[in-house]
Amino acid sequence: MTTPDSASHSEPLLAKPHAGRTPVQLVAGVFGAVFLLVGILGFVPGITANFDTIMFAGHHSEAALLGIFQVSVLHNVVHLLFGVAGLLALRSRGLAKSYLIVGGIIYAVLWIYGLIVPMESMGNFVPLNTADNWLHFVLAVAMVTTGIVFGRRSHP
Repeated sequence: MTTPDSASHSEPLLAKPHAGRTPVQLVAGVFGAVFLLVGILGFVPGITANFDTIMFAGHHSEAALLGIFQVSVLHNVVHLLFGVAGLLALRSRGLAKSYLIVGGIIYAVLWIYGLIVPMESMGNFVPLNTADNWLHFVLAVAMVTTGIVFGRRSHP
């Protein structure tokens, strides 16, 4: 016979919040929603300063999301794709964990790339500025950390 006390020991308290989703799935979903929002806002004049200068790619784009983060059409599309991937990661714990860790590694590579490639060179095709570089560092740390911490299987 299962008592209320024994049932609580069979499943961890936070194992299945919000319709059976694990914490790592919820975190991936939040990252996905934010990336999707950022990708959309990158195409909104006023929220993106100098929107009339936006280019498909390259460092010549002077468009800046919130007047801070240099963007291009390519940069915005990448954010949209990361957003969709994050929302798709809501489907399973494994997908969510992979999304966060692999996505964080991609952002770490972008951070290093942004530090190495001169901002005015043709190699800066995304484009990236100093604010983008340090945001990518923060995203890398946050995504990998949350993927590892929240992606752990809980043990009763």
